[in-house]
Amino acid sequence: MAVTLDQTIAQKQHTLLSRVFASQTFWVVIAVILACLFLSVATDSFATTKNLYNITRNVTFVAIVALGMTFVIITGGIDLSVGSVLCLCSMVLAVTMHAGYGIEVGIAAAIATALIIGAFNGILIAYLGFPPFVVTLGMLSIARSLAMVASNNTVVFQFGPDHDKLLALGGGAWVFGIANPVLYTILLALITGFVLRWTKFGRHIFAIGGNEHAATLTGVPVRQIKVAVYMISALAAGVAGIIQTGWLGAVTTNLGNGMELQVIAATVIGGANLAGGMGTAFGAVVGAALIEVIRNSLGLLGINAFWQGTFIGGAILMAVLFDRLRNFRRNE
Repeated sequence: MAVTLDQTIAQKQHTLLSRVFASQTFWVVIAVILACLFLSVATDSFATTKNLYNITRNVTFVAIVALGMTFVIITGGIDLSVGSVLCLCSMVLAVTMHAGYGIEVGIAAAIATALIIGAFNGILIAYLGFPPFVVTLGMLSIARSLAMVASNNTVVFQFGPDHDKLLALGGGAWVFGIANPVLYTILLALITGFVLRWTKFGRHIFAIGGNEHAATLTGVPVRQIKVAVYMISALAAGVAGIIQTGWLGAVTTNLGNGMELQVIAATVIGGANLAGGMGTAFGAVVGAALIEVIRNSLGLLGINAFWQGTFIGGAILMAVLFDRLRNFRRNE
């Protein structure tokens, strides 16, 4: 029996809708929208310009690091060091500029620090076979310690001759009053999405996460790509550290403390699979947005801020449950 054109179009539309409704990212977007609508009605301060400005700006720091973490998680790895790497890169930037060097030198030093740490993590994992959990857990402690050594465990708030440039970089709003960190996040998300969707490097990352042994047999340079994704993860943390330094106007050794959990949560909530093979740039940003809306809503609703971890942990469990149910249906 021949299939008509109308039947073919209807089948494609049905498939598209099925994919959308089966997407975890789609439901997270719905959750963010519903939460924003509820808070707009339940409180007088959520939908204000100032609060929305703060929310969109605060999302960016977790979102940028989550974009880098997405590369790692797609390959089936994990990076627990991102919060400490963010702190160390921020401190390197601050100390370098405090010593009298310009903002270009400070940023270059921070980026170089991030890339070295990422390469170190990647080499131990890819070439020496160390478990990612162990390597990055060790780096979590090492990077935090080096940040303390670099600053003698003091607060750095003077950034030399380019002090104002750094504050404008992270705290300014150069385009239509939109906070600069938001613009950086949009740009980085577009780059990440392009790399994952349209490049050979992106296809190789998914291949490794799907089946590393099969990827090796088909000629994918697994080791080199693993090193590269850990460098990207550390680089994202370093970039976020630079931006956050300019926003805060000061750096302490507590900066980024516990951030790795929020970043992993944002990535997983946004649809990435900790077993590897799944993840998107949009999902990472949306997951970060949901976490920030939860954090913001607790204060507005008068709920103790200590409940934040419970809500985020619950969201992670729900995300994993959603993934398990999806796999169960697929196997049927």
